[in-house]
Amino acid sequence: MAIDNPPHSAPPPAARPSVRSCLTTGFAFVTGIAVALLSLLMIARTSQGWAGTVGSWLQRTTRTDLSQPTVVDRIQKLQRLETVVYTMDKIVTGEKESTVLPNFLAGDRLLLMVHGEVIAGIDFQMLKPNDVQVNDKKIRVRLPQAQLLVTRLDSSKTRVYSRQTGLLVSTDPNLESQVRNDAETELRRSALADGILQKAQENARSTLTSLMQSMGFLEVECE
Repeated sequence: MAIDNPPHSAPPPAARPSVRSCLTTGFAFVTGIAVALLSLLMIARTSQGWAGTVGSWLQRTTRTDLSQPTVVDRIQKLQRLETVVYTMDKIVTGEKESTVLPNFLAGDRLLLMVHGEVIAGIDFQMLKPNDVQVNDKKIRVRLPQAQLLVTRLDSSKTRVYSRQTGLLVSTDPNLESQVRNDAETELRRSALADGILQKAQENARSTLTSLMQSMGFLEVECE
């Protein structure tokens, strides 16, 4: 008796995506890209605003201490403020004479070509705390008096112009030193006569006023 094998059944056809499903997926993809582009555009437009906001958060303010002790300390640190330099070129004469013999026998005469300078200014180490009065943005300072700080001869430009010594005497080794001392005295006298201290006081007042204004004071009075 013959047995017939049952016929093999054909596999079911593969499922095909529907048109609606493809359209939905494509629309979602396009929508996602559009949203991403819109977000990037919004970020780009507001980036400057965010930067400004962050910058304002990070901005630091400068605060200057305008208290009286701080100001006094700041002024005293100026120490000796040199404000005027006075120079002089002059021939200074020095001589020694005999009470008996004439100069060509016993005299000693020296002409010195002098170049020197006098420096005047203010010694702010002499400033006292009660010399400074602070009232908010207003300050009043009583300055120390100007004085001669330095008097010196420039050795490189100071020289003996002429020397005449009598026939019967030797050259006095101390005469040149005495003439130099006299030259410094004359230098100081000339500088004072030309008003060096008044000029030094005015310059110191101007310098201190600029310093106080740079510290934040709006009204400065220097006496």
